[in-house]
Amino acid sequence: MKILIMDDQQLVLLSLQKTLTDLGYEVISADNIFDAVQYYDIHKPDLAIIDINMSVTADQHSVENTLAEINDKSSGLEVLKYIRFIKEHNTPVMILTGNTDDDIIELGFELGANEYMKKPLSLKEIGIRVKRLIGGYTELKATNNNRYIQNGCIGVVIPCYNEEAWLLSDEFRNFVFKNLGYHLCFVNDGSTDSTLEVLRDIQKENKGRISIYNCKKNVGRAEAIRLGMMSLEKQKQFDYIGFMDADLSTNFQDFSDLVKTITHSKFKVVSGCRISRMGADISTEPTRKFLNRVINYTMRKVFGLDFRDAQCGVKIMSSDVVELAFGKRFLTKSLFDVEILLRLKKIYGGYTVKQMWYEKPLDRWIYARKTKVSVFNSFSLIGQLGQITLHYR
Repeated sequence: MKILIMDDQQLVLLSLQKTLTDLGYEVISADNIFDAVQYYDIHKPDLAIIDINMSVTADQHSVENTLAEINDKSSGLEVLKYIRFIKEHNTPVMILTGNTDDDIIELGFELGANEYMKKPLSLKEIGIRVKRLIGGYTELKATNNNRYIQNGCIGVVIPCYNEEAWLLSDEFRNFVFKNLGYHLCFVNDGSTDSTLEVLRDIQKENKGRISIYNCKKNVGRAEAIRLGMMSLEKQKQFDYIGFMDADLSTNFQDFSDLVKTITHSKFKVVSGCRISRMGADISTEPTRKFLNRVINYTMRKVFGLDFRDAQCGVKIMSSDVVELAFGKRFLTKSLFDVEILLRLKKIYGGYTVKQMWYEKPLDRWIYARKTKVSVFNSFSLIGQLGQITLHYR
């Protein structure tokens, strides 16, 4: 039996294709409306799974004169119209989307959808619903019971410089295996140990969900993150893109909380905030705490931005602001997080940037490397702060 999957995000296509193939179905994938209509006519599938939020490129606004006007916000419904009203077929259609608009859901059923599934949802649930519609062959593997397709595709940049020991942890493998809406981009920043070899092993185990951006020479954390962020932004499949450290100073649970916050709000940037409070495991070395206060004071008095921890090294942002924040190289190596905020302030203005940037308190932050800020580094940070103050003021 044939199933046609239509989704413009490769992470979703990979997950569905693997799951349904394991169940014994023949799977055809399309990542745009033009291919979806063509493949439907060629393969005559027994089931169509449609993402109603599929994007539309300029040359797809007329698919051989078979589709009427395409609504960019729910263009997948046009494929449903094509199946029901132009071809006049009764092929079962399953809508898979993160859209929670009741009017869109109602419209989908009015147009003839047989099933509607909201993300996030498990691979097991997808298999059950597909088998209910068209029958099935084999049972879904038990390992898929706790694997989920998230509401939205998330790219995560992780800079790596001699991180072999940290990367051998199972946390990275387990997270990307269970969370099918995430793609991890490891930036190897000219490592001199076996970091690159370890990364390639992780990539082999998670084809399509792990990518490696390899810098032959060490460029520093700021530039490594910038290169990774721009690399993911160019793929155009991610709703949100963020970054965190390989030593897991804050863990994936906290990062996922940042993702939940941004996906259920109108914020463009959600940044971690290292606030000591009851129940939180926040470790801050005294010198770092003092420097953070100096930075926050400068941001408040000079730039009028009252943020508590703009320089926190874990952030998630909407993909449409990534190029604005990371398109150009940063002036500093250690305070690029602050530069991100100042770049957005320069573009949007102080009032707007306060509305679009949210600081989410972290439950955990530990300095896993147990390094301390030296006197030299302290003066260097003060110098960098002066540099960006003169540049962005």
